[in-house]
Amino acid sequence: MARPTIFTEELADAICERLAAGESLRSTCAGDDMPGETTVYRWLQSDSLFRDKYARARETQAERWAEEVLSIADDGANDWMERNHPDNPGWVANGEHMQRSRLRVDTRKWLMSKLLPKKYGDKVAQEISGPDGAPIQQVTRVERVIVRGNAAD
Repeated sequence: MARPTIFTEELADAICERLAAGESLRSTCAGDDMPGETTVYRWLQSDSLFRDKYARARETQAERWAEEVLSIADDGANDWMERNHPDNPGWVANGEHMQRSRLRVDTRKWLMSKLLPKKYGDKVAQEISGPDGAPIQQVTRVERVIVRGNAAD
């Protein structure tokens, strides 16, 4: 069976629902019943309603990732592992798991800052722009002062 290439509302809804649930476009499009990524990008170029729905799904996805960041950071279930060495029993930090958790959090934070920069972007970037993200306007005022005569005259 060939992948679908004709746009339908049902496919658009399915794609957006999966994105909003936190899934990537790549994994969403991996199934044989879904269009390829290139097809989805073509639909985004040609259909403004789908483009709007897709943008809202991506915003929801960023919010979901914010929730996941909290869950990942709060979950310490595999941070420690039992050492089975007879001469050195006890518990030891599971550095690999901790680093993977940090990577998962940092990746989500980075993506969130790109999808919703006003909400999750760096404050420095927001502070160096004008109102509503517009460029900063620089105004220079030059005054001409005319001095007439001299007080000693």
